[in-house]
Amino acid sequence: MSTISSLPVPGRIIETEQCLAEGAAWLAAREPRFAAALERSGPLPLRRRGDGFPELLNAIVSQQLSTAAAATIWARLQAAGLTDPQRILGAGEDDLRAAGLSRQKVRYAKALAGAGIDYAALRGVPTGEVVATLIEVPGIGRWTAEIYAMFSLGHADVFAPGDLALQEAARVLFDLPGRPRERALRGMAEEWSPWRAVAAQLLWAYYRELKGREGVR
Repeated sequence: MSTISSLPVPGRIIETEQCLAEGAAWLAAREPRFAAALERSGPLPLRRRGDGFPELLNAIVSQQLSTAAAATIWARLQAAGLTDPQRILGAGEDDLRAAGLSRQKVRYAKALAGAGIDYAALRGVPTGEVVATLIEVPGIGRWTAEIYAMFSLGHADVFAPGDLALQEAARVLFDLPGRPRERALRGMAEEWSPWRAVAAQLLWAYYRELKGREGVR
């Protein structure tokens, strides 16, 4: 695992709903389609999460599972006290399997526990280094790392273009001929810097509105 270098701080951090409102107003002034999306969604709620090992372990647990199934497994891990690195490293495979983890996720959980990530230091580095550090861990992909930077660390200028809901929302909002692939959407999002995380939240809000319409695939 690479160590955290002394690079500049990560820039603007979203800490309050006022931060979100500032970013949304900037985007709406720059792009009329975002203005329309904001009018539909109303003020964006603050969606900050905790950070550190438990948050990333929970992300691994939740992969390819329904929300209900993931919550059940997470509750079992919590009940067994298996939500910190030392307990995960000391647990046998049978213990983790009994909580509901697959063999692959047992391997991922132990890899994360043994990665030696300095979570406090991650709070003070740019998004690119957060992502680079996290994706070194088996079981953590770019999407998970970008979501962690966005919601656990509050980075204002991070986007997750691999997210299918963001791709579909962008397709409809920007009247694209097809759902943009990850690379294309990442390129589009460069125009929304330094508020790409707020653009993502606007697109997610727009997607939720889309799901209420008939005939939208």
